[in-house]
Amino acid sequence: MATQIRRVVTGHDRNGKAVVLSDGPVPTVHSNPIRPGQLSFEVWKTGASPIPLAADESEPTAGPRSLQPPPAGTVFRISVVPPESEETRKLTPEQANELFRKSGAGEASTFGRGGRHPMMHRTETVDYAVVLDGEITLLLDEGDVVLKTGDVVIQRGTNHAWSNRSGKPVKMLYVLMDARFDPGLAAQFKQLARGK
Repeated sequence: MATQIRRVVTGHDRNGKAVVLSDGPVPTVHSNPIRPGQLSFEVWKTGASPIPLAADESEPTAGPRSLQPPPAGTVFRISVVPPESEETRKLTPEQANELFRKSGAGEASTFGRGGRHPMMHRTETVDYAVVLDGEITLLLDEGDVVLKTGDVVIQRGTNHAWSNRSGKPVKMLYVLMDARFDPGLAAQFKQLARGK
């Protein structure tokens, strides 16, 4: 699988005409030492809705990695997910929490709090996930779903994990959008976390 992704960003010249502002490899790529082979291409990020459009824009993906978007924002990411290792399956809840903390979302990890897989997590987002190439398994609280090239998932703030059991790398596209849990649903999550 490619280790570079071309990104073309458009904008406006001083006369308001559409132009290409940049054309080259995605500048921000993150890896994960505990999951060798995993790459996260941070394609674009927004921090408001509606999104302000100016003639030019500074690089929005610079800075530390964040699993989820900023308030009222979005994240557009392409990831290469390697086959799941035995090391990943044997992570402790503390190690899993540390992985999510390093991704800017330590509170998202649910392993040890009802999550049935070390990479189980919940974010207050709506995520569009597209399998660009390969096969991956989506784990939920109740059941697994095998997804193949071209399949799409609308992830609505549910507790989940992605498990690559195919033996080959998988390429995924994600668009994550900031969301808010219904108060009744948020109360149910708190009860689940307390084991009730």
